[in-house]
Amino acid sequence: MKDAEGNRISATDGELVAEAVGGSAKAFEVLVYRHQRRATEVAYRLLSNMDDAMEVTQEAFLRAYRKLQSLSVPEKFGSWLLQIVSNQALNFRRGRALRYTVNLDRLHPTDRPAELNIADPSAISPGAEASAKELKQAMRQAIDQLPEKQRLALVLFSIQKLPQKQVAEVLNISVEAVKWHVFTARKKLKEKFKDYL
Repeated sequence: MKDAEGNRISATDGELVAEAVGGSAKAFEVLVYRHQRRATEVAYRLLSNMDDAMEVTQEAFLRAYRKLQSLSVPEKFGSWLLQIVSNQALNFRRGRALRYTVNLDRLHPTDRPAELNIADPSAISPGAEASAKELKQAMRQAIDQLPEKQRLALVLFSIQKLPQKQVAEVLNISVEAVKWHVFTARKKLKEKFKDYL
């Protein structure tokens, strides 16, 4: 099956990877289209800045394209790409001072993470809204301060809703290790925010 532009949208990731390795730019475009949103979401969750997330995602796709021949299991392109995105985001964080603010005016409404959407702002008092913003900011900072594996496991599993098996593939650890990292991260956050719960 092809879309209006002739892209093979029903092809599996493995088929598209094989075509891209064979020189098909269109096949790689379909892979980008298929995985770009999730890759950007993961980068955003790790960086808390949409511009930085988009830069990291673009670099991750470039790296994936250059190393496509090294992908041993082409059907696992999505997990492999998220591993590249995670590594790129962590390198980006290490290489540059991270801004912890999000300019909501610059984001398109559909680009805003669900946690930032407020159903009816007029129904919230200014004091309550300020408190909610402070809590969200504190939560982001607390997540940022978690050890790397715990933060990644929490973001990928609890926030991005990836299956544990896929998180394990992205992080190159066992499913049991994913469970432990998520449990430990949640426990630390619960302890830190026990007065708010």
